Amino acid sequence: MPRHWVSGRRSGRLRQDDVRQDGLRRNDERQDDVTSVSTGRPDSANPVPLSPPARQRALAALLAGALPVLAFPAPGLWWFAYVALVPWMLLLRSAPTARRAALEGWLGGVGFVVAVHHWLLPSLHVFIVVLGALLGLLWLPWGVLVRFLLGGRPTASRALVAVGVLPSGWLMVELARSWEGLGGPWGLLGSSQWDVTAALRLASLGGVWLVTLLVVAVNTAVVVLLTLPYARTPALCALLACAVLTGAAWAWAPRPAPERTARIAVVQPGVFDGIGSAEQRLARGEELTRTLADRRVDLVVWGESSVGEDLVARPDVAERIAALSRTVDAYVLVNVDARRSDRPGIFKSSVLVGPDGPTGARYDKMRLVPFGEYVPARALLGWATSVGKAAGEDRMRGTAPVVMALPNGLRLGPLVCFESAFPDMSRRLVRDGAGLLIAQSATSTFQDSWAPEQHATLAALRAAETGRPMVHATLTGVSSVYGPDGRRIGSPLGTDRSAAAVYDVPLAHGLTPYAKYGDWAMYLAMAALALLLAAEGVRGLRRSAPGPSVPRARTARE
Repeated sequence: MPRHWVSGRRSGRLRQDDVRQDGLRRNDERQDDVTSVSTGRPDSANPVPLSPPARQRALAALLAGALPVLAFPAPGLWWFAYVALVPWMLLLRSAPTARRAALEGWLGGVGFVVAVHHWLLPSLHVFIVVLGALLGLLWLPWGVLVRFLLGGRPTASRALVAVGVLPSGWLMVELARSWEGLGGPWGLLGSSQWDVTAALRLASLGGVWLVTLLVVAVNTAVVVLLTLPYARTPALCALLACAVLTGAAWAWAPRPAPERTARIAVVQPGVFDGIGSAEQRLARGEELTRTLADRRVDLVVWGESSVGEDLVARPDVAERIAALSRTVDAYVLVNVDARRSDRPGIFKSSVLVGPDGPTGARYDKMRLVPFGEYVPARALLGWATSVGKAAGEDRMRGTAPVVMALPNGLRLGPLVCFESAFPDMSRRLVRDGAGLLIAQSATSTFQDSWAPEQHATLAALRAAETGRPMVHATLTGVSSVYGPDGRRIGSPLGTDRSAAAVYDVPLAHGLTPYAKYGDWAMYLAMAALALLLAAEGVRGLRRSAPGPSVPRARTARE
């Protein structure tokens, strides 16, 4: 065959390949243009609308991101958490481009944030959408990561890597949004397992973070089982490993050694609104506390903002509470929401009152609720007070946690309101010697929503993590008590109750692995992501490295 025929056929094939590749690139560009809001070209002032399939995918991403809310109280479908992310992940892995996966990761994050915080709507109004849009950005890289690891036809080993790495990526999102300025760690996926004994044991090992890793790992394995038949064996092995880990934690996780039992009373006055509500609430709290006179309690706990006057500036109010202490023969832990007489500003403070009046033990709330107790960047966002129920004046912050000691040896670690959502705060109190954790809360603004019950269950995780019982006392419900293992003690006081209840609370000593070693599960997740980045970096360098030089072929004419 003549040599010019061969070269001509080869060059023809090269031209055909170039045309084919050019066509594929144009298809990709057209797909990007259709699935993005704007083309990014000079005429982007006239954005191209999303095509119907793209609009359907966007809506599906929003709804899929909202599904996990059903695993939290009040629906309380804890088992649903293990498959709740599957529809969202299936959508992300099928995204035609990385940019589309990022968009659907963000949209799913918006759906998740709005669904988990929907009870804030009466207070934030339009800000709930802004909050969702901003926090949803945290899921943008996670969407890309899902497509990167599970998109197309990944190898079985890559699918197995996804089971370990995707939970780590989700955990980084939870870490970022746990910052107080972004709303705090409300709605962590692991906290949906508050009533599952095996999950509580896992929490004692690695905190709520370890439970989240487990939940997302199971979701990822289910996605692999559904979409990659050739990788089902590794996926089943991963599920088996999760089951073995959970079973081992349930059977062998160290448990704090039991001590004596303390009798703790919780006083929940109920809803009082309007003019004079603070005095009515105080009077009702006094009335309920007097009913405890013959119950031989060790401590009486009132809810957040149960006293509206500074006890130093109002010695008459302090004496009324001291008289209650003498009547029930127990100390009373109240919560004062008022201007302090010794420094400027309004504080929310846990104050211990004995038979002789305030003991001097006082804890000022350190972590405040954005918009509820202060407005971030008030000079810029102060107009929010005219739209929703944002704080008209910023509360002041405390500077340090406080452990309060009773004469009977019981040491209290108080927290106020959503501080019970922060694992590090309860861990710090226990390491400082607290034998009983107490959260004083008020959720009356959200009385008819899922918030009161969801808030109360956070105490179960904090108790299990630290191996210390925890009392969650509120003004209007839900008030509940949990033992050192995180299991609920007695019956809670619901949002329809105005009552006082006494609980026999088992105390314990010793530290759980989480209390000792802290957030090691978070560091493990960081290491997994770092290893993935390093491996992909090495692989990229190998691909870009020049191949071995090949001597030029010599022809017959040469």
